[in-house]
Amino acid sequence: MHPRSSGGLRLAARAELVTLVVLLANLFTVHLQPVSSLMGPTHGCAYLFVVIATWRLDGATTAARALAVVPGIGGLLALRQVDRADAADAPPDEVVPS
Repeated sequence: MHPRSSGGLRLAARAELVTLVVLLANLFTVHLQPVSSLMGPTHGCAYLFVVIATWRLDGATTAARALAVVPGIGGLLALRQVDRADAADAPPDEVVPS
């Protein structure tokens, strides 16, 4: 997997978490309707993007796909799982004799 292939997924996973935090903070504090009206659909779109992008990602394991469905932090957990799988598949670094 190339870093470019998961760039949109990384952005959407962060946006999903940030919008969820903003929604919850708004809910438990001032509860402004314009904030909810803006952040709700933004969070929903980010969540759907994360789930679909993870399922379409070539290097995604079954565990990563399952984690992507978890609202809020699932996208970041899925990316972590994909990165671990990539690191395990990568050839070991060459040791240069001194």
